[in-house]
Amino acid sequence: MLVYQDLLTGDELLSDSFRYNEIENGMLWEVEGKWVVKGAVDVDIGANPSAEGGDEEGVDDQAVKVVDIVDTFRLQEQPTFDKKAFVTFMKRFIKNLTAKLEGEQLELFKKHIEGATKYLLPKLKDCQFFVGESMHDDGCLVLAYYKDGATDPTFLYFASALKEIKC
Repeated sequence: MLVYQDLLTGDELLSDSFRYNEIENGMLWEVEGKWVVKGAVDVDIGANPSAEGGDEEGVDDQAVKVVDIVDTFRLQEQPTFDKKAFVTFMKRFIKNLTAKLEGEQLELFKKHIEGATKYLLPKLKDCQFFVGESMHDDGCLVLAYYKDGATDPTFLYFASALKEIKC
């Protein structure tokens, strides 16, 4: 199994159990999330609790709907960004990430990150923003939005900010 960590913070952000599509010259990974129910499971064993003097209400577990990627990797939602705040974040993110990249990966990043940023700017008003579990300010930002008519969110990851770890 492969786990993808944030190169800047070490937070686990994704694994190979979630398929991705490369977009924007490989700068962004597009990953489909799914709403899932976590928690209580209603198991019908065929008994009638009221006839047997039992509690009719059953177990007081609470089922909760969560997005699989957010729940699995304990992503932490952040306040929304307007264009100015996002550009400010991206300048700091690019500076921090270029210090960690080398060789061909660095050259590709420098060449294509501006295009990826321009791709994201018009989507900002429709996005949710997440960071890894540590909630570090300088970590990689993960964006989520709903494609036209979709009931499940699509996540966008900065591919150059992910470090592949074999488990």
